[in-house]
Amino acid sequence: MLFLKVEMASISRKYGMIYFGFYYFTKYISFVSTNGNEMAKYNRILLKLSGESLMGDQQYGIDVNRLNEYAAQIKAVADMGVQVSIVIGGGNIFRGLSGASKGYDRVKGDQMGMLATVINSLGLSSALTAVGQKSRVLTAIRMEPIGELYSKWKAIESMEQGEVVILSCGTGNPFFTTDTGSSLRGIEIEADVMLKGTRVDGVYTADPEKDPTATKFDTISFDEVYKRDLKVMDMTATVMCKENNLPIVVFNMDKPGNLEKLIGTYVHA
Repeated sequence: MLFLKVEMASISRKYGMIYFGFYYFTKYISFVSTNGNEMAKYNRILLKLSGESLMGDQQYGIDVNRLNEYAAQIKAVADMGVQVSIVIGGGNIFRGLSGASKGYDRVKGDQMGMLATVINSLGLSSALTAVGQKSRVLTAIRMEPIGELYSKWKAIESMEQGEVVILSCGTGNPFFTTDTGSSLRGIEIEADVMLKGTRVDGVYTADPEKDPTATKFDTISFDEVYKRDLKVMDMTATVMCKENNLPIVVFNMDKPGNLEKLIGTYVHA
């Protein structure tokens, strides 16, 4: 697999533009315009956002300022011609696993968590509309008119029409995290990459917010993630990405402009 291997493949001129430095990351090609401005690294992405990230500086719920910042970054990427799909967690409102530890029935708790992802999805959709970006909320569980029932073909068609597609309710089943839902949806819609937006700028040997000696990996394989027991995503999600050749980019979503730059740690086979 050539992921993370950088090669100068060719230089060609077309329509007054120089395409050079074709970076082969599985199905991914980066090209640069003649004025040096990066145009688009991916054709289709799956952006994974945690529910907690929407809290901003709050302890619960949705920080409107953070939501608007995210919407602006997402629109900027969509304006580059990239097809964007998004999965958001619900941990800022309710997390099924945490509820189960406090006596909730796990299935009902996970269903509550799925509804929390719908609330976040609607909030992001509204913020995108406010900045002039069309979006569509698809749900894994039928709940019209709040959202349309998800299908691969509907998601792809919407992205091809320039809409940002927000995929909510995870997989629609209990006992599966939104990380696993992200992996599943990313594979289904044939995304080039999963972009995992976090509060840190990559994968570290330990939590950099707790351990000042933590060291960042520039690149890391899925096998190394297993070996070191790093908490990039849950194991089910990680295995799905590895087996289906879906690379992951971990980056700091809270820094404006990072989504466009796609700076982070690449997790690959």
